Amino acid sequence: MAPVKRIALLVFTALVATPLAARAEDAKPPASYESLLTPLLATGQTIIGETIVYPSGTPKVTAAIVTVPPGKETGWHTHQVPLFAEILEGELTVDYGSKGVKTYKVGDSLLEAMNWPHNGMNKGAVPVKLLAVYMGAEGIANATPAKGPE
Repeated sequence: MAPVKRIALLVFTALVATPLAARAEDAKPPASYESLLTPLLATGQTIIGETIVYPSGTPKVTAAIVTVPPGKETGWHTHQVPLFAEILEGELTVDYGSKGVKTYKVGDSLLEAMNWPHNGMNKGAVPVKLLAVYMGAEGIANATPAKGPE
């Protein structure tokens, strides 16, 4: 099943099918909630070793599918809020300047660099699609343009 369709099915199941099934009279709670989980990531640090710091203020979580066409870049930018990402399609190469270059493939999950300039690039022949979940706050941008290394 295509990753984007898989995500849509998971969202449908979580929002519609699961609550309906839970209302059935013969529905029983799972023996262990933990047995239902498939861990993607568990960390307190970004991909470049920064300690995760949540912004103050009114919480605002934003989830989006980011699409980078073949041969395109995100442009140099930083995040002031934690960003969880999972690569759904394609392969994304991210330049972190003096912190190095990393390539992420389908199924890779990460907490992106926060206060460190970086640039995502699609060097492949197919679009890169990634699920991005920003754990931000009202009035704080999820990403801001930044100067790349000189």
